[in-house]
Amino acid sequence: MYLIRGIGNIETFNRKFPNQPMSGTIGNFDGLHLGHQAILKQVKDKALESSSASLVFFTEPHASEYFAANDLNSKPPPRICPWREKVKLLKNFGIDFAFFLQFNKSLKTMTPQIFLDEVLAQLNLKHLIIGDDFRFGAQRAGDFELLKNWGKTNGTKVIANKTVSRNGLRVSSTRIREALLQSDFVLAKELLGRPYTFSGKVVYGQRLGRTIGVPTANLWIPKQRLPIAGVYAVKCLLAGESFNGIANMGIRPTVDGSKPVLEIHLFNFNESIYGQRLTVEFKNKLRDEKKFDSIDLLKEQILQDISQAKKILE
Repeated sequence: MYLIRGIGNIETFNRKFPNQPMSGTIGNFDGLHLGHQAILKQVKDKALESSSASLVFFTEPHASEYFAANDLNSKPPPRICPWREKVKLLKNFGIDFAFFLQFNKSLKTMTPQIFLDEVLAQLNLKHLIIGDDFRFGAQRAGDFELLKNWGKTNGTKVIANKTVSRNGLRVSSTRIREALLQSDFVLAKELLGRPYTFSGKVVYGQRLGRTIGVPTANLWIPKQRLPIAGVYAVKCLLAGESFNGIANMGIRPTVDGSKPVLEIHLFNFNESIYGQRLTVEFKNKLRDEKKFDSIDLLKEQILQDISQAKKILE
């Protein structure tokens, strides 16, 4: 999959792939859930019909994250997966081209017509599959009808995507975030079409776990808020091998922590894995994070967590 890194690289893309016909879609695609997968299948089907390539536009950060960062009274919604994981999922789905649109002041204030002229019209789009409630441009002034009319004069067929529902409700990133915040990993798996996982590189921490006989692997986490908090029973994948363990997502108040940290303790494992990528599947929430009066009391609770997790994961 070829990644177009921003509007400024359209010219480079067109030189490398001159007059490349494409069928595409636009969205956030957080989580790449079953609804997203249905849209991507439509894109790929249209691409096959018209002998074109598949293209996905996605924004980073999400618009809601951008606006929340500039409003002290707002809190951004948690992110199902960071952009690196999103790109990986798009690649695994067989998408040919991904167009990364940076959501910044320039994109926020861009009128719908400028977006059409300077972005969409610069590409050889044969089909554009989009939700009929899709809005774009400054003040969200652009809509499906505007795109459809533009497409008629620019040789692009604009098509409404198909809604995917489960139990009578539309599959959406919002529903999945709510399920994860409630630790309903069964529902999240049903809507995602796969188990909810987080993958990150093992980085150096304070190594406090080793001092109490419970070594942990600290995973790098993005600045975006994740939809998990507390202590969990987990299954992990490391270099193709599966391990059971427990995970703690929080600020570690007992040791006066202040920044969110994701720590993983793998059962029956004590190797150095710094720099390696660890994929964590969250199975059950054991408890919320809390502050203990001493390190000894924390250790006692962790040993109880381990015992409980082993029973769950057997």
